[in-house]
Amino acid sequence: MLIGELATSAGLSREALRFYEQQGLIRSRRLSNGYRDYPPEALMLVNYIRTAQQLGFTLAEIGHKLPELWDAAEPGPAIVQVLGEKLLEIDARIAALQGLREALALRLGQTCPLTADVKVSTR
Repeated sequence: MLIGELATSAGLSREALRFYEQQGLIRSRRLSNGYRDYPPEALMLVNYIRTAQQLGFTLAEIGHKLPELWDAAEPGPAIVQVLGEKLLEIDARIAALQGLREALALRLGQTCPLTADVKVSTR
């Protein structure tokens, strides 16, 4: 499949596909005329990458986890584990943001909010 066909099928630009390839997320082979030729499973892989991004994974995280998921004999449990780890990470970030919010709210009542000694609760 040529890059234009993959781009149209995936709803992405050619530049996005080239970037994914530069990052090592997808691969193509070069035809004799220099065109990129992607394997049939590239569309499924691009869709996986886009879904993972929508779920909050960075391209670096996707690139790190992709080989183990792709090579797993039974990818379902491996995917569940990766999603569970991401959920824990998001929960930790939410807790940290909640602590930051509390600290900011406490400082709003201070005469000089930037020099006040306010204790932040950690959950």
